[in-house]
Amino acid sequence: MSNPEQLFADFEAKLADAQRKANQMRTEIEGVSVSERSKDGQISVKVNHAGNLVGLEIGPSVRDNPALAQEILRVVQSAQSKLAGAMQAGVPSIAGTETMNELVNQLHNEYPEPEPTGYVEGGHQEADEDDRFVAEDELDAPPPRPTPPVPPAPPSAPPRAARRQQTDHEDDYFTGGDFLR
Repeated sequence: MSNPEQLFADFEAKLADAQRKANQMRTEIEGVSVSERSKDGQISVKVNHAGNLVGLEIGPSVRDNPALAQEILRVVQSAQSKLAGAMQAGVPSIAGTETMNELVNQLHNEYPEPEPTGYVEGGHQEADEDDRFVAEDELDAPPPRPTPPVPPAPPSAPPRAARRQQTDHEDDYFTGGDFLR
């Protein structure tokens, strides 16, 4: 039979090694980030290991573009979709393990490739099937009248609190029995 003190020392050594490996993995994971640029190079984003936007640069030529927000979101989603590959490359301590495979699958599920948009270089968006043609006579028609606001309802009396039921073990004198009711 083994010495209990030696078993305890071996367990502590294994525990310390596991803690060291976990700290190394955490440091490696926190160091992973992805940067992405739009096709025209005017929007640059950076996402951290958790997919959070941590950097954003917008070029002057697209600042007045009405589709700017949509393009920023598309570039962020594109960067997020590359996190799985960056995680595989940036965390060598768990490369090839079941933990890495699970982490990569989770990132693929959470951050899929963005849908292609109708954004075209030059800052304009292509017509979408949801876009609607507005006839000229609709443009000349007077705007619809706003409906008058509904006045607020008068305040009602607050609901009355229900009386607490007296239990058999309570004394009438202290619980408000017939005294001062």
